[in-house]
Amino acid sequence: MKAVYLDNAATTALRPEVIARMAEVLSNNYGNASSTHSFGRASKALLEQCRKNIAAHFKVSAGEIVFTSGGTEADNLALRSAVRDLGVTDIITSRIEHHAVLHTAEQLQHEYNIDLHFVDIDETAQVDFKNLEQLLEQSDKALVSLMHINNEVGTILDLKRVGDLCRTYGALFHSDTVQSVGHFNLDLSQLHVDFLAASAHKFHGPKGVGFCFVRKGTGLKPLIFGGEQERGFRAGTESLHNIVGMDEALNIAYKNLETEKAYVSELKSYFVETLKAKIPDVYFNAKSDDLDHATYTLVNVGLPIAPEKAALLQFQLDLKGVACSKGSACQSGSAQQSHVLTAILDDEHLQRPSVRFSFSQFNTKDELTYVVEVLEEFVNS
Repeated sequence: MKAVYLDNAATTALRPEVIARMAEVLSNNYGNASSTHSFGRASKALLEQCRKNIAAHFKVSAGEIVFTSGGTEADNLALRSAVRDLGVTDIITSRIEHHAVLHTAEQLQHEYNIDLHFVDIDETAQVDFKNLEQLLEQSDKALVSLMHINNEVGTILDLKRVGDLCRTYGALFHSDTVQSVGHFNLDLSQLHVDFLAASAHKFHGPKGVGFCFVRKGTGLKPLIFGGEQERGFRAGTESLHNIVGMDEALNIAYKNLETEKAYVSELKSYFVETLKAKIPDVYFNAKSDDLDHATYTLVNVGLPIAPEKAALLQFQLDLKGVACSKGSACQSGSAQQSHVLTAILDDEHLQRPSVRFSFSQFNTKDELTYVVEVLEEFVNS
């Protein structure tokens, strides 16, 4: 049986170079970066070099990069401090955001009695910009939180257009860019984005580490209190080996971006076209097959299967060694519904199984051929 990993939007395999670099740091740089002796100073120098490297990729200053435990903490830092410390009275977001944003916004509404607004989206998971402008006009002090790349259907948000609207109406702008950092170039010197969240394990770095971009002068304050690490933004001894691993992974990702993007885009196109040829009634949720509309790293596939048969799909894929993510909002036996698909699909399509396949440069066309064969066999059985 083959083993095919197509769940890269959930997490990615570490690059060998990242493992080697982390092992080197674990062996040699064990000093606490807050200590003043030579061991601590060596760790501190390495930490700050990583910060400079990461900042350079986005054309921002090193002081605007705050290391966190991952994207969820970065989202929480931006949203919670904006409401608690920056006078935000309205949060504008969408119903298809990651739960790190949605659940945080809902909790803030409960704690601070802020107004929570959901911008309209269409069936392709695109934001209705006219509605967004209306919400901004009606808000007092707003924070807009909209993700760059949707993690389930891959729809790409126009960050510049949102940022320009926020600037016009004096609103803060936060974006969860967990699915885009390492896969797309983001020049933050040209974008009106105040806060940005990223996570290393989405671009072949280690789990448990990420960063929050905090635009200088916003006045954001810490979420976690204690020591003065991260210039007071985030207390706690920095996980140096993880930060170095993230830096290494990001350096490699951007060094090889064009080559790997072309390769993965070709994989996605091959997968889409092969599926269409073998399963004529297959469809792609939110135009996720369209490389001009959605990220090249994933596709959300809807299959022409009766609801009573849908419950067996995930089991069959796992049995055949295929790792992917269930994406249907209404599968029999499903423990959780997809809030993203629930927001964009009609009732008929919600009854059918949807699966997210996400790719990396470590995948091959032979693997994708095998997965299509497995799906074809199941649909026709």
